[in-house]
Amino acid sequence: MRLSRYFMPILKENPKEAEIVSHRLMLRAGMIRQQSQGIYSWLPLGKRVLDKVNAIIRDEQNRAGAIELSMPTLQSAELWQESGRYDAYGKEMLRIKDRQDRPMLYGPTNEEMVTDIFRSSVKSYKDLPLNLYHIQLKFRDEIRPRFGTMRSREFMMKDAYSFDLTREGAEHSYNKMFAAYLRTFERLGLRAIPMRADTGPIGGNLSHEFIILADTGESEVFCHKDFVGFDIPDERTDFDSVEGLQAIFEKWTSLYAATSEMHDEAAFNAVPESDRLSARGIEVGHIFYFGTKYSETMGAKVQGPDGKEHFVHMGSYGIGPTRLVPAIIEASHDDNGIIWPASVAPFDIVVINMKAGDQACDDTCELVYAALTKAGKDVLYDDTDDRAGTKFATADLIGVPVQVIAGPRAVANGEVEVKDRKTGARETMTIEAAINRFVA
Repeated sequence: MRLSRYFMPILKENPKEAEIVSHRLMLRAGMIRQQSQGIYSWLPLGKRVLDKVNAIIRDEQNRAGAIELSMPTLQSAELWQESGRYDAYGKEMLRIKDRQDRPMLYGPTNEEMVTDIFRSSVKSYKDLPLNLYHIQLKFRDEIRPRFGTMRSREFMMKDAYSFDLTREGAEHSYNKMFAAYLRTFERLGLRAIPMRADTGPIGGNLSHEFIILADTGESEVFCHKDFVGFDIPDERTDFDSVEGLQAIFEKWTSLYAATSEMHDEAAFNAVPESDRLSARGIEVGHIFYFGTKYSETMGAKVQGPDGKEHFVHMGSYGIGPTRLVPAIIEASHDDNGIIWPASVAPFDIVVINMKAGDQACDDTCELVYAALTKAGKDVLYDDTDDRAGTKFATADLIGVPVQVIAGPRAVANGEVEVKDRKTGARETMTIEAAINRFVA
């Protein structure tokens, strides 16, 4: 992608409305634009990051056996009246009517709809276990949207819903998502700690929030410091192994970890003082087991091996991609801008032409750009006529992991400079060596 032809509206000044680092940097880097209170457009640079986050989420959901579908954003109020949540949910739900005066709502979550899909299609235990998920825009009318897309009114959610014949089967489904979430956040460059959590308006009796530690976190969290060093389940994890996944769950719940809502001061004080970790945290995922809460109220039953009908046991599992992007920035930035993990960076490499219009610089950059693009790298080529200092500032701000810099002096010697955005380390090498480093 040539920057001269790209849409990336960089802001030179810090936006006054931005209260935290991620909101400020996302606005400055031209990733998002506010359309109204708590509602944002994702501009091209931000959309690239969001798509990569979603791809990792989707990959790990599929690996764990979840099956993707797509449900509508607008839902009939009848389903929510059937479950009893239509009046109980509160003012966060946006209620509307269609032209026939039928009550509708902009879905804040999809338990009712997915239960309706299940009950109309699945009749036998032989079709279980089943886990259905989608990635969709949702709306909750937050009383105080803030921090950009960290807490917005319209947001993107990956929500999955599991169906099992028994409590034991449902717990295995829960453990699948538990392990999948640990893997997902690790691949996104985050260390997420599962913590006991309140189930909130969704209900249920088993719930964990996945929290990353950050100074700008919305809530206080308490945990054993050893969580920071725990090994993450690797790609060889067998998601069909009941014993293996239970062992992962038990390890990651063996030490104290709780959000402020579930905090037990006495239990935390029982942890050796040197091992206590009290910090601010950002919720990046939330999983629930709620048994037959929805299947009983909505009649979701299957025939069991005994020939009798049984209400299915359910769980739901959420990750907020539009919340994850600022969370990653909160965890990875410096005074100059964003430092993206390679897995979600909008581009792999930015090629910086320090003197556009200089034939040697132009030829070198075209050569590097073409070679890296042909090798499958996602390359941004800064071919603008901005000053070199402006180009460096832009490259640092948007956080692309690698910068390949072509200036007249280096190019005259057949060389370019390669900079690592995270460490700041610079290395001068031949043009061929620079290409080979990223092509090999």
